[in-house]
Amino acid sequence: MAVSGRVVGDDEQLVRAGTRRAARRLIPLLILLYFVNYLDRVNIGFAGPNGMNAELGLSATAFGVASGVFFIGYLLLEVPSNLMLHRFGARRWIARILLTWGFVATVIAFTPNAPMLVLLRFLLGVAEAGFFPGIILYLTYWFPGEQRARMTAWFMTAVPISTALGAVVSALIIQYTHGLFGLSGWRVMFLLEGLPAMLLAVAVWFLLTDRPAEAKWMPEAERAALERALEGERRETATVGPSSVWGALRSPRVLALSWVYFGVVYGLYALGFFLPTIVKGFAAQYGTRYTTVQQGLVTAIPYVVGLVVMVVWTRRAKGPTTRVAVPVLIGGIAIPVALYLSDPWLAVVAVTICACGVLVALPNFWSLPTAYLTGAAAAAGIGLINSLGNFAGFVAPYVTGALSDATGSNKAGLWVVGLCMVSAAWVSWLLRSRDGAGGVGREVGSR
Repeated sequence: MAVSGRVVGDDEQLVRAGTRRAARRLIPLLILLYFVNYLDRVNIGFAGPNGMNAELGLSATAFGVASGVFFIGYLLLEVPSNLMLHRFGARRWIARILLTWGFVATVIAFTPNAPMLVLLRFLLGVAEAGFFPGIILYLTYWFPGEQRARMTAWFMTAVPISTALGAVVSALIIQYTHGLFGLSGWRVMFLLEGLPAMLLAVAVWFLLTDRPAEAKWMPEAERAALERALEGERRETATVGPSSVWGALRSPRVLALSWVYFGVVYGLYALGFFLPTIVKGFAAQYGTRYTTVQQGLVTAIPYVVGLVVMVVWTRRAKGPTTRVAVPVLIGGIAIPVALYLSDPWLAVVAVTICACGVLVALPNFWSLPTAYLTGAAAAAGIGLINSLGNFAGFVAPYVTGALSDATGSNKAGLWVVGLCMVSAAWVSWLLRSRDGAGGVGREVGSR
């Protein structure tokens, strides 16, 4: 309630008003950033079966290496990048990340051969390192735990949106811009989809606010109440988890959470990189024929459904660990089932169930480490979890491609996807059992 230009009310009301105001200003921008980020890392999946593999002479294994090498550079620099963000602030550091990744993403359009593609994909990972864990850390600066899972879910709607909309947009660019600037359609796609990151770097520099205390666009009473709530939560969290960078990096719980995230991400990127190839393979398996645009539309189905399920599940499911274990288990069981169905649309249903499991688990997972880590320990721990988890981004496409080359089928690779996801669900459930109701628990000796 506003009186004489001031906002009055108790702290709880002020915090709610402040988080709503912050969400309206910050979350749409963060969604847009992650949309561009995720599309730039997975659009190689649309380029591969639509001209790139043939033009550059890539086998399934080589395509898997080019897809996954991104995550090697990403893996090496996640923790240092997150610590730099914690030190210099999100506005400066995220703008820097956007500028460098946008430059590398556009240069991929001009890659002359397979070795240069692999190098540029590695450099893209180096450039993007720290973006996603930096945003997860940034959300802890703005939203108390009660609202953070919901804000994380809204932020991560960019994954299904970028994959669903990106599949259609990428297919349209590849099909209808072939020959533009004298480039193949897949090259034009890389060019047009890389430029927005550099433009958004300017927007971030002027629009992103590091912390509530610096938010001139928020009433002073809301800023103060929100800072008090966040500081109280940080003090409480500091009594539960490690308080130092080294304590976070050697915490058994952080390592266990890294494996859970590895299994979830394994499913995400196996689908992201190979689903367009699988859909194109329906022609041989089921006798269907799709144009490039139709393939994009079919590929979008699991992510459109997953978007809706992600938002609904996050609002209604109870218990942070249950929100992760149950959907990952269902998704891990569904993906091998898709391999043995006799109808392409039944296979799409099974793949959609798997995508829903992955997409539901992603935002809910991050409520686990952020309830256990704070300060510099959070910067290091979140970076390490995301780094080790995203190693699946290298392993998944490489293993899936290698098994496809070795067996002449996608079945073995997707069985591995299912097994990794089921194991992630099991570890997540063990953490719940140890904590007694899905809480974060107390880890003695980790400080």
